[in-house]
Amino acid sequence: MLLRPLLIPPSADFWPVLAHSLLENGPLADADPQLRDLSSVRVVVPGFVHAQHLKAALATCLGRPFIPPRITTMSAWLSMLPPEEHEAVATPGSERMMLLYAELRQHAWLKKLFSARRNTDLLPLSQMLLTLFDELTTALLPSMQLSPDAAEERWHAALEQLPLPARNILSDEAQLVWSLWKSQLDASDATAVCFARIMRLAADADAPLIWINSEAPDSLQTAFLKAYGDKQILLPVLPDWRANAVASVFARAWPEILDEDGRDSFLALGASEIVTPRGLALSEADSLEEEARCGAQTVINWLQAGKSHIAIIAQDRVVARRIRALLERAHIFVADETGWKLSTTRTAAAIAALLDVVSTRAETVALLDLLKSPFLLPDMADKAARVMEIEHAVRRFNVLGGWDAVLSALRDAPQARELLQRIAEQAGLFSGRRTLGEWGEVTSAALESLGMRDALAADAAGSQVIALLDMLMQDCQAVTHSFSFSEWRAFLSLQLESTPFVSIESDRRVVMLHLNGARLRNFDGVLMVGADADHLPSDSQETLFFANAVRRELGLATREMRQRTQLRDFAELLSAAPEVVLSWQSQKNGEPNAISSWIERLQLTLERGGADKLPMHHVEIAPQELRSMPPVMPAPVAPQLLPRKLSASGYNSLVACPYQFFATRMLGLNGLDELSDMPEKRDYGDWLHAILKTYHESVRDLNVAPAERESLLRDITEKVFAEALSQSAAALGYYARWQKVIPAYLAWANEREDQGWRFVAGEKRFDKILSWDGGQVTLHGYIDRIDENGDGERAVLDYKTKPLQILRDKIKEAEDHQLAFYGILSDLPVSAAHFVALEITKDKTGDAEAKNYTDWQQMLEMQIAASIGAIAQGAPLAAYGIERVCVYCEVRGLCRKGAW
Repeated sequence: MLLRPLLIPPSADFWPVLAHSLLENGPLADADPQLRDLSSVRVVVPGFVHAQHLKAALATCLGRPFIPPRITTMSAWLSMLPPEEHEAVATPGSERMMLLYAELRQHAWLKKLFSARRNTDLLPLSQMLLTLFDELTTALLPSMQLSPDAAEERWHAALEQLPLPARNILSDEAQLVWSLWKSQLDASDATAVCFARIMRLAADADAPLIWINSEAPDSLQTAFLKAYGDKQILLPVLPDWRANAVASVFARAWPEILDEDGRDSFLALGASEIVTPRGLALSEADSLEEEARCGAQTVINWLQAGKSHIAIIAQDRVVARRIRALLERAHIFVADETGWKLSTTRTAAAIAALLDVVSTRAETVALLDLLKSPFLLPDMADKAARVMEIEHAVRRFNVLGGWDAVLSALRDAPQARELLQRIAEQAGLFSGRRTLGEWGEVTSAALESLGMRDALAADAAGSQVIALLDMLMQDCQAVTHSFSFSEWRAFLSLQLESTPFVSIESDRRVVMLHLNGARLRNFDGVLMVGADADHLPSDSQETLFFANAVRRELGLATREMRQRTQLRDFAELLSAAPEVVLSWQSQKNGEPNAISSWIERLQLTLERGGADKLPMHHVEIAPQELRSMPPVMPAPVAPQLLPRKLSASGYNSLVACPYQFFATRMLGLNGLDELSDMPEKRDYGDWLHAILKTYHESVRDLNVAPAERESLLRDITEKVFAEALSQSAAALGYYARWQKVIPAYLAWANEREDQGWRFVAGEKRFDKILSWDGGQVTLHGYIDRIDENGDGERAVLDYKTKPLQILRDKIKEAEDHQLAFYGILSDLPVSAAHFVALEITKDKTGDAEAKNYTDWQQMLEMQIAASIGAIAQGAPLAAYGIERVCVYCEVRGLCRKGAW
């Protein structure tokens, strides 16, 4: 027999009142007059946390040992139901979605109808349609089983609710959705299977049932309750939202939460006294950080006061996450029931990085993300060194992507190249069109080959990612359609986005949850963050395709119904918790941020009723005493880090700023080259060095006549820039720039040859040990060009893509010791040195010769010996670089110049 619902006011006493009612004159009293063995009664609760509340309330009422009723949830009860021989098996959600997607992508007009530019744009649409299909099935299936035409009758009745003009222009999308739902509904539909199983429970009813829920039953639940009530005693228990059961201040402020029975008479009389809710306070913050700090301190204060059941209602997820971080810094664990998307975990990011590398064909940023993942080849002993080799290579050669280009950049690093080839081999398997099961196998095999599967399985979130991948492979075996890699990737990403990460928690003193997660639960204190107009009420799920009037007639939730449910959850929260703090930011991005209209309505009701307004909640954060430590100019002493090798640029760094030399050359803290899809001046210099080396070697070896040299230089230029232009069309500007320089450069080169100088070598590497009493250092570097005259005298030349006058000024300033350094570095004595300008000034170019070059070399040799010797003796390396040096210094943030 289906009894009248037992209505309990939503308050902190919900469970004690319910327990008392059930023991006094409910099914529990009928089960055992002595109230000792209540196991003959079954109780269905919304969640297992509610089972704990009920048991505790029963124990408090009885005050003695007893055998509790069989308390369970509907899903747990269904899971214990044995399957029947011919029972339909529910089609997995992923299989349903991909079958629907495979059907939708067949029709180009559908993509146009739903504004889908690519096939994969239909995947979220498929997911949305399935959600709507489940709504329709839940609302209409019970009536359809009684009358096959019931759904069509409801549909036409719903259309009748619309004005005639609106009915005539009913969108094609709505008609299509209705047709698709009818075509896909069968016995294997998950909702249909669930309905069949709960009706089996009703048919096999063997005990009185108490059915407790936080809201009115839907169509499936109503059918179940009626069928079960025909076999056994069934008592529904629901919150009481009648006017006399709700606090008058809430009923006045939010009359829409009341049941319609008696609402009008209550509002008309208006005689009930308005009282300020006890324990309710507001907390206004000026910023996100202030709201988070005050919220965290509030929780800490409650814990110190002895509260052991605290809830954080995460209306604003950003603030809630910041509070969680602050609490964990204070060693307070937060059990997060809201969960976060599996796609936001680092394990999902590792799989996304692998798929990005496949789809972009080794785009450099994606490749580096994958290489730096801790889940890639975790057992590789020298992985960090190999990854660093790869990163330095791709940045040095400005490789933006492409397997061939990246592998070419690693021609001098065989171990790093082997690592990359291993990844490339697995990436090459993601090709063609395959079934979802085959794509899952390819992905799983790639993870296994790259050592990622075991590493992911050892991680809490990673194990759930692996379990999801395995489940998708199993669920989609029946989907025989073929899909491209982009479709597989979009499908997998959508599944990761839709699946929450569930962490294992042991400490549940502080719980973070959504507003609807607090239904029928007891907490000692509740902190709601994000109680502003943007977050409270939260945005309800968009009800697409059907107008509200149609949804109402079909039995689907309308926007108003969803907002009413959320407002009831809010009112219940304020009624049930002894202490509630509603927190919000009064300012956002410099603009006023209004508090929630629900709270404003509550404040207005209190003011009109002559009651006190809600008090403001203030927290005192204990001040921290910090010791002042003014920064000073760093001057480290590190003789043990004395470099064994020294380049010209390294010595220039030592002269410019000893601390810069310490950081970059002794500690090795050089900044990484920036990747750019535009050629830089450095690239231009590399191209010209390669062109001139090839040109002068050809002139020397082939004895090219002066009349043929321009065509030779232009041919070599075409070859070098052809490769550069194939990688970036932006190199065309540098190509045109060099074309203008060629005639002037040839005139200068031929004139120099007429002066008796002949090209000897270009881009030649030298290493030379410089010794002195008590020490030595190896000088090293590449000399752009070495010339020799008829008397056997040698000259070093260094190419610069700068105008001649700038180079002359550079030599006069005598701050750049590069030319003298190259003279010391050379294997034979050098008598002259020049900077060669590869820019034209008034259609001419030329060279800037170093003066007193022999004396300069001798002086530099003594300076190098003195400087390196001083470092070895413990001389401080102070940061006394001038501003011109500091402007472009890579380690300025390390020395913190400007703060001392």
